[in-house]
Amino acid sequence: MSHIGEPLAGCVMVITADRRKRELASALERRGAIVQHAAAISTIPHLDDERLIADTRALIAAPPDVVVATTGIGFRGWVEAADAAGLADDLLAVLGAARLIARGPKARGAIQAAGLEADWVAESETAAELRDYLLAEGVAGLRIAVQHHGNGSDGLDEAFTAAGAEVQSLLIYGWGEPLDPAAHARWIEAAAAGEADAVLFTSAPGAEAWLQGVRSAGVLDALRARVDAGDLLLAAVGPVTAAPLVRAGLRTCQPERWRLGALVRELVKHYSENTVAITTPAGPLVMRATAAVLDGRVLPLTPTGLEILRALAKAGGNVLTRDQLGDLLPGAQAGPHAVEAAINRLRENSGSRELVKTVVKRGYALAVTA
Repeated sequence: MSHIGEPLAGCVMVITADRRKRELASALERRGAIVQHAAAISTIPHLDDERLIADTRALIAAPPDVVVATTGIGFRGWVEAADAAGLADDLLAVLGAARLIARGPKARGAIQAAGLEADWVAESETAAELRDYLLAEGVAGLRIAVQHHGNGSDGLDEAFTAAGAEVQSLLIYGWGEPLDPAAHARWIEAAAAGEADAVLFTSAPGAEAWLQGVRSAGVLDALRARVDAGDLLLAAVGPVTAAPLVRAGLRTCQPERWRLGALVRELVKHYSENTVAITTPAGPLVMRATAAVLDGRVLPLTPTGLEILRALAKAGGNVLTRDQLGDLLPGAQAGPHAVEAAINRLRENSGSRELVKTVVKRGYALAVTA
Protein backbone atom coordinates (compact mmCIF):
# COMPACT_ATOMS: atom_id res chain seq x y z
CA MET A 1 0.00 0.00 0.00
CA SER A 2 1.76 3.18 -1.19
CA HIS A 3 1.45 6.39 0.73
CA ILE A 4 0.86 9.45 -1.43
CA GLY A 5 -0.27 12.38 0.65
CA GLU A 6 -0.72 14.71 -2.30
CA PRO A 7 -3.74 16.55 -3.73
CA LEU A 8 -3.42 14.69 -7.05
CA ALA A 9 -3.08 11.25 -5.45
CA GLY A 10 -4.80 8.60 -7.55
CA CYS A 11 -5.82 11.03 -10.32
CA VAL A 12 -5.43 9.66 -13.85
CA MET A 13 -4.28 12.56 -16.02
CA VAL A 14 -4.02 12.31 -19.80
CA ILE A 15 -1.42 14.55 -21.47
CA THR A 16 -2.38 15.36 -25.06
CA ALA A 17 0.87 17.24 -25.77
CA ASP A 18 3.93 15.97 -27.60
CA ARG A 19 6.24 18.82 -26.63
CA ARG A 20 7.54 19.03 -23.04
CA LYS A 21 5.37 16.05 -22.06
CA ARG A 22 8.05 14.55 -19.82
CA GLU A 23 8.53 17.81 -17.93
CA LEU A 24 4.80 18.10 -17.33
CA ALA A 25 4.42 14.42 -16.44
CA SER A 26 7.25 14.59 -13.91
CA ALA A 27 5.68 17.58 -12.14
CA LEU A 28 2.31 15.80 -11.95
CA GLU A 29 3.74 12.46 -10.79
CA ARG A 30 5.65 14.16 -7.98
CA ARG A 31 2.24 15.25 -6.69
CA GLY A 32 0.76 11.78 -6.85
CA ALA A 33 -0.92 11.76 -10.27
CA ILE A 34 -1.00 8.74 -12.58
CA VAL A 35 0.01 10.09 -15.99
CA GLN A 36 -0.97 8.68 -19.37
CA HIS A 37 0.62 9.96 -22.60
CA ALA A 38 -1.75 10.26 -25.55
CA ALA A 39 -0.49 13.06 -27.79
CA ALA A 40 -3.16 14.38 -30.16
CA ILE A 41 -0.53 15.75 -32.57
CA SER A 42 3.19 15.52 -33.18
CA THR A 43 5.61 18.37 -33.72
CA ILE A 44 7.46 18.28 -37.03
CA PRO A 45 10.63 20.37 -36.66
CA HIS A 46 12.24 22.21 -39.56
CA LEU A 47 9.74 21.16 -42.19
CA ASP A 48 12.15 22.05 -44.99
CA ASP A 49 15.66 22.74 -43.70
CA GLU A 50 16.95 23.72 -47.13
CA ARG A 51 14.18 26.25 -47.59
CA LEU A 52 14.59 27.57 -44.04
CA ILE A 53 18.32 28.13 -44.48
CA ALA A 54 17.76 29.83 -47.84
CA ASP A 55 15.16 32.12 -46.23
CA THR A 56 17.56 32.85 -43.37
CA ARG A 57 20.36 33.77 -45.78
CA ALA A 58 17.96 36.11 -47.62
CA LEU A 59 16.98 37.69 -44.31
CA ILE A 60 20.63 38.27 -43.38
CA ALA A 61 21.30 39.78 -46.80
CA ALA A 62 18.30 42.13 -46.53
CA PRO A 63 17.76 42.76 -42.80
CA PRO A 64 14.17 43.37 -41.65
CA ASP A 65 12.95 46.33 -39.65
CA VAL A 66 10.63 44.17 -37.55
CA VAL A 67 10.79 40.48 -36.61
CA VAL A 68 7.67 38.77 -35.27
CA ALA A 69 8.22 35.66 -33.11
CA THR A 70 4.97 33.72 -32.80
CA THR A 71 6.15 30.74 -30.71
CA GLY A 72 8.97 29.91 -28.36
CA ILE A 73 9.73 26.50 -29.89
CA GLY A 74 9.69 27.98 -33.39
CA PHE A 75 12.05 30.82 -32.54
CA ARG A 76 14.45 28.44 -30.77
CA GLY A 77 14.27 26.00 -33.68
CA TRP A 78 15.12 28.80 -36.10
CA VAL A 79 18.23 29.81 -34.15
CA GLU A 80 19.27 26.14 -33.80
CA ALA A 81 18.88 25.53 -37.55
CA ALA A 82 20.91 28.67 -38.29
CA ASP A 83 23.59 27.53 -35.87
CA ALA A 84 23.83 24.13 -37.58
CA ALA A 85 24.36 25.95 -40.89
CA GLY A 86 26.99 28.29 -39.43
CA LEU A 87 24.67 31.31 -39.62
CA ALA A 88 23.77 31.84 -35.96
CA ASP A 89 26.06 34.83 -35.33
CA ASP A 90 24.88 36.62 -38.48
CA LEU A 91 21.23 35.86 -37.73
CA LEU A 92 21.47 37.06 -34.11
CA ALA A 93 23.17 40.27 -35.27
CA VAL A 94 20.29 40.94 -37.67
CA LEU A 95 17.68 40.09 -35.05
CA GLY A 96 19.40 42.30 -32.50
CA ALA A 97 19.21 45.28 -34.85
CA ALA A 98 15.49 44.78 -35.57
CA ARG A 99 12.42 45.44 -33.45
CA LEU A 100 11.46 42.12 -31.91
CA ILE A 101 7.74 41.55 -31.38
CA ALA A 102 6.65 38.47 -29.40
CA ARG A 103 3.29 36.70 -29.50
CA GLY A 104 3.12 35.90 -25.82
CA PRO A 105 5.42 35.04 -22.91
CA LYS A 106 6.80 31.83 -24.44
CA ALA A 107 8.06 33.62 -27.53
CA ARG A 108 9.55 36.35 -25.32
CA GLY A 109 11.32 33.69 -23.26
CA ALA A 110 12.89 32.19 -26.39
CA ILE A 111 14.05 35.64 -27.50
CA GLN A 112 15.64 36.21 -24.09
CA ALA A 113 17.27 32.76 -24.19
CA ALA A 114 18.98 33.85 -27.43
CA GLY A 115 20.47 36.83 -25.61
CA LEU A 116 18.02 39.33 -27.11
CA GLU A 117 15.20 41.48 -25.76
CA ALA A 118 11.64 41.75 -27.04
CA ASP A 119 10.48 45.28 -27.76
CA TRP A 120 6.82 44.40 -27.23
CA VAL A 121 4.83 41.33 -26.13
CA ALA A 122 1.22 40.43 -26.93
CA GLU A 123 0.16 39.39 -23.44
CA SER A 124 -3.07 37.84 -24.75
CA GLU A 125 -0.90 35.47 -26.80
CA THR A 126 -3.06 36.09 -29.85
CA ALA A 127 -2.02 36.99 -33.37
CA ALA A 128 -4.91 39.47 -33.47
CA GLU A 129 -3.48 41.60 -30.65
CA LEU A 130 -0.03 41.55 -32.26
CA ARG A 131 -1.49 42.46 -35.68
CA ASP A 132 -3.58 45.31 -34.30
CA TYR A 133 -0.63 46.74 -32.39
CA LEU A 134 1.66 46.89 -35.42
CA LEU A 135 -1.06 48.14 -37.77
CA ALA A 136 -1.90 50.92 -35.31
CA GLU A 137 1.75 51.98 -35.36
CA GLY A 138 1.87 51.80 -39.14
CA VAL A 139 3.89 49.33 -41.17
CA ALA A 140 3.91 50.92 -44.65
CA GLY A 141 7.36 50.67 -46.20
CA LEU A 142 8.74 48.36 -43.49
CA ARG A 143 10.33 44.96 -44.00
CA ILE A 144 8.70 42.50 -41.59
CA ALA A 145 9.89 38.95 -41.00
CA VAL A 146 7.28 36.63 -39.44
CA GLN A 147 8.34 33.36 -37.79
CA HIS A 148 5.25 31.20 -38.07
CA HIS A 149 3.95 28.44 -35.88
CA GLY A 150 2.62 25.12 -37.08
CA ASN A 151 -0.77 26.46 -38.12
CA GLY A 152 0.58 29.07 -40.54
CA SER A 153 0.36 32.83 -40.52
CA ASP A 154 -2.91 33.54 -38.66
CA GLY A 155 -3.48 36.19 -41.33
CA LEU A 156 -0.43 38.22 -40.28
CA ASP A 157 1.28 38.08 -43.69
CA GLU A 158 -1.84 39.22 -45.49
CA ALA A 159 -2.63 42.03 -43.02
CA PHE A 160 0.89 43.48 -43.08
CA THR A 161 1.15 43.20 -46.88
CA ALA A 162 -2.20 44.95 -47.32
CA ALA A 163 -0.94 47.76 -45.07
CA GLY A 164 2.07 48.36 -47.29
CA ALA A 165 4.79 46.23 -45.64
CA GLU A 166 7.18 43.84 -47.35
CA VAL A 167 6.75 40.50 -45.59
CA GLN A 168 9.06 37.49 -45.40
CA SER A 169 7.64 34.27 -43.95
CA LEU A 170 9.66 31.67 -42.06
CA LEU A 171 7.91 28.40 -41.20
CA ILE A 172 9.99 26.59 -38.61
CA TYR A 173 7.83 23.65 -37.60
CA GLY A 174 4.43 22.17 -38.23
CA TRP A 175 1.90 19.80 -36.74
CA GLY A 176 1.59 16.19 -37.80
CA GLU A 177 -0.45 13.11 -36.97
CA PRO A 178 0.00 11.66 -33.46
CA LEU A 179 3.00 9.35 -33.17
CA ASP A 180 0.78 6.81 -31.38
CA PRO A 181 -2.72 7.02 -32.93
CA ALA A 182 -3.89 4.02 -30.89
CA ALA A 183 -3.09 5.75 -27.57
CA HIS A 184 -4.78 8.94 -28.82
CA ALA A 185 -7.99 7.03 -29.65
CA ARG A 186 -7.80 4.79 -26.56
CA TRP A 187 -7.65 7.65 -24.08
CA ILE A 188 -10.44 9.58 -25.77
CA GLU A 189 -12.67 6.53 -25.28
CA ALA A 190 -11.34 6.06 -21.75
CA ALA A 191 -12.03 9.67 -20.77
CA ALA A 192 -15.61 9.33 -22.03
CA ALA A 193 -16.04 6.00 -20.21
CA GLY A 194 -14.94 7.35 -16.84
CA GLU A 195 -11.38 6.00 -16.74
CA ALA A 196 -9.64 9.39 -16.51
CA ASP A 197 -9.90 12.27 -14.05
CA ALA A 198 -8.38 15.00 -16.23
CA VAL A 199 -7.23 15.70 -19.79
CA LEU A 200 -4.50 18.32 -20.25
CA PHE A 201 -3.87 20.60 -23.24
CA THR A 202 -0.89 22.86 -24.02
CA SER A 203 -1.69 24.08 -27.55
CA ALA A 204 -4.77 25.07 -29.56
CA PRO A 205 -3.84 22.73 -32.46
CA GLY A 206 -3.59 19.90 -29.95
CA ALA A 207 -7.02 20.73 -28.56
CA GLU A 208 -8.46 20.87 -32.10
CA ALA A 209 -6.94 17.50 -33.00
CA TRP A 210 -8.26 15.96 -29.77
CA LEU A 211 -11.75 17.26 -30.57
CA GLN A 212 -11.56 15.77 -34.05
CA GLY A 213 -10.81 12.44 -32.43
CA VAL A 214 -13.68 12.92 -29.99
CA ARG A 215 -16.13 13.63 -32.81
CA SER A 216 -14.84 10.71 -34.87
CA ALA A 217 -15.42 8.42 -31.88
CA GLY A 218 -18.91 9.85 -31.34
CA VAL A 219 -18.31 10.53 -27.64
CA LEU A 220 -18.64 14.33 -27.44
CA ASP A 221 -21.95 14.17 -25.57
CA ALA A 222 -20.60 11.59 -23.12
CA LEU A 223 -17.52 13.71 -22.45
CA ARG A 224 -19.60 16.85 -21.99
CA ALA A 225 -21.81 15.04 -19.49
CA ARG A 226 -18.76 13.96 -17.45
CA VAL A 227 -17.31 17.48 -17.55
CA ASP A 228 -20.62 19.06 -16.53
CA ALA A 229 -20.99 16.57 -13.67
CA GLY A 230 -17.53 17.51 -12.39
CA ASP A 231 -16.19 14.00 -12.99
CA LEU A 232 -13.74 15.01 -15.73
CA LEU A 233 -11.52 18.08 -15.75
CA LEU A 234 -10.31 19.62 -19.03
CA ALA A 235 -7.30 21.79 -18.18
CA ALA A 236 -5.64 24.12 -20.68
CA VAL A 237 -2.45 26.13 -20.31
CA GLY A 238 -4.28 29.34 -21.33
CA PRO A 239 -7.35 30.82 -23.07
CA VAL A 240 -5.93 30.46 -26.59
CA THR A 241 -5.39 26.73 -26.02
CA ALA A 242 -8.82 26.39 -24.40
CA ALA A 243 -10.68 28.22 -27.20
CA PRO A 244 -11.46 25.13 -29.38
CA LEU A 245 -12.83 23.31 -26.33
CA VAL A 246 -14.95 26.28 -25.28
CA ARG A 247 -16.37 26.60 -28.80
CA ALA A 248 -17.40 22.93 -28.54
CA GLY A 249 -19.32 23.71 -25.35
CA LEU A 250 -16.82 22.06 -23.01
CA ARG A 251 -16.00 23.79 -19.72
CA THR A 252 -12.29 24.18 -19.03
CA CYS A 253 -10.02 25.37 -16.25
CA GLN A 254 -6.85 27.35 -16.86
CA PRO A 255 -4.24 29.28 -14.87
CA GLU A 256 -3.90 33.06 -14.96
CA ARG A 257 -0.32 32.78 -16.22
CA TRP A 258 0.30 30.63 -19.26
CA ARG A 259 3.07 28.37 -18.06
CA LEU A 260 3.32 24.63 -17.44
CA GLY A 261 4.22 25.31 -13.81
CA ALA A 262 1.14 27.49 -13.44
CA LEU A 263 -0.99 24.75 -15.01
CA VAL A 264 0.29 22.23 -12.46
CA ARG A 265 -0.45 24.66 -9.62
CA GLU A 266 -3.95 25.20 -11.01
CA LEU A 267 -4.56 21.45 -11.00
CA VAL A 268 -3.33 21.18 -7.41
CA LYS A 269 -5.59 24.08 -6.43
CA HIS A 270 -8.59 22.58 -8.21
CA TYR A 271 -8.29 19.17 -6.57
CA SER A 272 -7.46 20.68 -3.19
CA GLU A 273 -10.58 22.87 -3.25
CA ASN A 274 -13.06 20.67 -5.14
CA THR A 275 -12.36 17.14 -3.94
CA VAL A 276 -15.20 15.88 -1.75
CA ALA A 277 -13.94 13.41 0.84
CA ILE A 278 -16.12 11.02 2.84
CA THR A 279 -15.19 10.97 6.54
CA THR A 280 -14.65 7.44 7.82
CA PRO A 281 -13.09 5.96 10.99
CA ALA A 282 -10.04 5.09 8.84
CA GLY A 283 -9.67 8.66 7.56
CA PRO A 284 -11.04 10.67 4.62
CA LEU A 285 -12.00 8.58 1.60
CA VAL A 286 -11.76 10.04 -1.92
CA MET A 287 -12.93 8.17 -5.01
CA ARG A 288 -11.05 8.82 -8.27
CA ALA A 289 -11.80 7.53 -11.75
CA THR A 290 -9.77 4.35 -11.31
CA ALA A 291 -8.58 4.49 -7.71
CA ALA A 292 -9.62 5.04 -4.11
CA VAL A 293 -7.56 7.21 -1.75
CA LEU A 294 -7.95 6.61 1.97
CA ASP A 295 -6.23 8.99 4.38
CA GLY A 296 -3.81 10.04 1.62
CA ARG A 297 -3.04 6.44 0.57
CA VAL A 298 -3.88 5.03 -2.84
CA LEU A 299 -5.42 1.66 -2.02
CA PRO A 300 -4.24 -1.47 -3.89
CA LEU A 301 -7.74 -2.68 -4.75
CA THR A 302 -8.83 -5.20 -7.34
CA PRO A 303 -11.23 -3.88 -10.03
CA THR A 304 -14.06 -5.66 -8.23
CA GLY A 305 -13.01 -4.23 -4.87
CA LEU A 306 -12.92 -0.75 -6.36
CA GLU A 307 -16.43 -1.12 -7.78
CA ILE A 308 -17.78 -2.40 -4.46
CA LEU A 309 -16.19 0.48 -2.57
CA ARG A 310 -17.48 2.95 -5.18
CA ALA A 311 -21.01 1.62 -4.74
CA LEU A 312 -20.75 1.80 -0.95
CA ALA A 313 -19.36 5.33 -1.14
CA LYS A 314 -22.17 6.41 -3.46
CA ALA A 315 -24.69 4.98 -0.97
CA GLY A 316 -23.22 7.39 1.59
CA GLY A 317 -23.53 5.12 4.60
CA ASN A 318 -26.82 3.51 3.58
CA VAL A 319 -26.98 -0.28 3.50
CA LEU A 320 -26.46 -2.22 0.26
CA THR A 321 -27.85 -5.76 0.28
CA ARG A 322 -25.79 -8.81 -0.55
CA ASP A 323 -27.79 -9.16 -3.77
CA GLN A 324 -26.99 -5.59 -4.79
CA LEU A 325 -23.30 -6.12 -4.14
CA GLY A 326 -23.44 -9.55 -5.80
CA ASP A 327 -24.43 -7.85 -9.05
CA LEU A 328 -20.98 -6.19 -9.06
CA LEU A 329 -19.13 -9.51 -8.91
CA PRO A 330 -17.86 -11.05 -12.16
CA GLY A 331 -19.49 -14.07 -13.73
CA ALA A 332 -21.36 -16.53 -11.57
CA GLN A 333 -19.52 -15.56 -8.37
CA ALA A 334 -22.51 -13.71 -7.00
CA GLY A 335 -23.56 -15.84 -4.03
CA PRO A 336 -23.56 -14.57 -0.43
CA HIS A 337 -20.28 -16.30 0.37
CA ALA A 338 -18.59 -14.65 -2.64
CA VAL A 339 -19.85 -11.26 -1.50
CA GLU A 340 -18.56 -11.87 2.03
CA ALA A 341 -15.16 -12.91 0.64
CA ALA A 342 -15.02 -9.78 -1.57
CA ILE A 343 -15.83 -7.54 1.41
CA ASN A 344 -13.13 -9.21 3.50
CA ARG A 345 -10.59 -8.67 0.70
CA LEU A 346 -11.67 -5.03 0.50
CA ARG A 347 -11.18 -4.56 4.24
CA GLU A 348 -7.78 -6.26 4.11
CA ASN A 349 -6.56 -4.21 1.12
CA SER A 350 -7.80 -0.98 2.68
CA GLY A 351 -5.85 -1.69 5.86
CA SER A 352 -8.94 -1.08 7.97
CA ARG A 353 -11.51 -3.56 9.25
CA GLU A 354 -13.65 -0.58 10.25
CA LEU A 355 -14.06 0.91 6.76
CA VAL A 356 -16.99 -1.34 5.83
CA LYS A 357 -19.43 -2.43 8.50
CA THR A 358 -21.66 -5.49 8.43
CA VAL A 359 -25.34 -4.83 9.06
CA VAL A 360 -26.75 -8.12 10.36
CA LYS A 361 -29.41 -9.72 8.11
CA ARG A 362 -29.34 -6.69 5.79
CA GLY A 363 -25.99 -6.29 4.08
CA TYR A 364 -23.03 -3.90 4.23
CA ALA A 365 -22.48 -0.16 4.52
CA LEU A 366 -19.58 2.25 4.42
CA ALA A 367 -18.71 3.41 7.94
CA VAL A 368 -19.37 7.13 7.65
CA THR A 369 -18.66 9.46 10.56
CA ALA A 370 -20.04 12.95 11.03
